[in-house]
Amino acid sequence: MPRRTHIQTTLNGEEIDFLCEPRQSLLEVLRDELGLTGTKEGCNNGNCGACSVLMDGRVVNSCCVLGVEAEGAEVVTIEGVADGDTLHPLQQCFLEEAALQCGVCTPGFIVAAKALLDSEPDADEGRVRHWLAGNLCRCTGYDKIVRAVLKASEMEEVSA
Repeated sequence: MPRRTHIQTTLNGEEIDFLCEPRQSLLEVLRDELGLTGTKEGCNNGNCGACSVLMDGRVVNSCCVLGVEAEGAEVVTIEGVADGDTLHPLQQCFLEEAALQCGVCTPGFIVAAKALLDSEPDADEGRVRHWLAGNLCRCTGYDKIVRAVLKASEMEEVSA
């Protein structure tokens, strides 16, 4: 049996400890060890963005990051975007603008868009499209997604 490593991290605002094998991706740890299934596996090679999470404020593809790299880091998944039962403005705008269909890509888009709006609250359409270029959607196309992000950028509390 492979040796497991003890990891201490902050996950969605809470300090946690977990054990993982050195070869396990952060995506595997989130889904299989911690039960956080909101982060989706799409390509498992860093090309689709479905597994996007924030790690120390930066968007990363959790399929390309090892779980052991979360040691001491602050990780935010889609489960950490809402405030309890209150949706984040981005989540609400995705619903209002019908910016999702099957939902596989949606968590990654929302996490990536949150990172953009946290750093550039007034991002324009070109910047949104450029920022989200690492996230692929096979169902909706991108116009509704971009509209949802732009609508959210107009809301005061988006970066909260």
